[in-house]
Amino acid sequence: MDAMVLETARPTASDVAGVTLREAVDADWVAAGRICYEAFATEADRHGFPHDFPTIAAASDPIRWLINHPRVFSIVAEQDGRVIGSNFMDERGTISAIGPITVDPAAQDHHVGRLLMEAAFARARQTGTPGVRLVQIAYHNRSLSLYTKLGMDVKESFAAMYGDPIRERMPGYDVRPATLDDEAACNALCVRVHGHSRAGEVRESIESGDARVVERLGRITGYTTRINYFAHSVGETNDDMKALISEAEGFGTPGYLVPLTNGDLMRWSFAHGLRIFFVVNLMALGIYQVPRGAYLPSVGY
Repeated sequence: MDAMVLETARPTASDVAGVTLREAVDADWVAAGRICYEAFATEADRHGFPHDFPTIAAASDPIRWLINHPRVFSIVAEQDGRVIGSNFMDERGTISAIGPITVDPAAQDHHVGRLLMEAAFARARQTGTPGVRLVQIAYHNRSLSLYTKLGMDVKESFAAMYGDPIRERMPGYDVRPATLDDEAACNALCVRVHGHSRAGEVRESIESGDARVVERLGRITGYTTRINYFAHSVGETNDDMKALISEAEGFGTPGYLVPLTNGDLMRWSFAHGLRIFFVVNLMALGIYQVPRGAYLPSVGY
């Protein structure tokens, strides 16, 4: 496990003249959601990739959820009284997850994104967060450059796998809805694999009915908060991951994230008709432990 101080260079006032940051409120979700859709769509079109979000509504719904979540740090950038960007940091676990960070395409290349990132880092220092992470779309060279300049390092790359649900059951691997009685076992498994828990996400997923566990030989050997881009999964082995993926009702787009270094799980996904939507990079600042088991990250980390 290596550690880095959460200190980065700050943009000067002249870099961001006329731009102010403030806490996001519910009324911001319409503008922030539209910007989120347009920013990702513009970049995808530029590189010939499908859109992350199919519609403005699909981008706006998660933005509104983030703005109103009590454990998500939410900020917007304004210029002349108009929202031109936003950033979010999920603080439900030991490690904080940044994103989505988006800037109105008409306001890009004026250091607004850097200012929004600096605000997240400042918040992490203030709260004593030991590490922050984000998932960056690999074809977006500008964001990769910015995050690297700010001190973040690429730790792993993932393929977003999408397609029709598999709807199979693996003999010997019992998948069932998770209950609060399973919570401690799930958190302990996450600590063994990642070195920290994601207890806040696990609790919310159990309470919402989305979480699933896999049992093998009478004990929990894996769990998922849901098999999609916005959720994470942890298991002792690839077979535990396969069992959870096999019984998922759907993956959505861009799908679930598989480490490029996990050739076995990627080949299994291909064999079941899944395809790659795009490739993303996990970037980290602060503590990081190489995972010691099977896992699927979320878009946060």
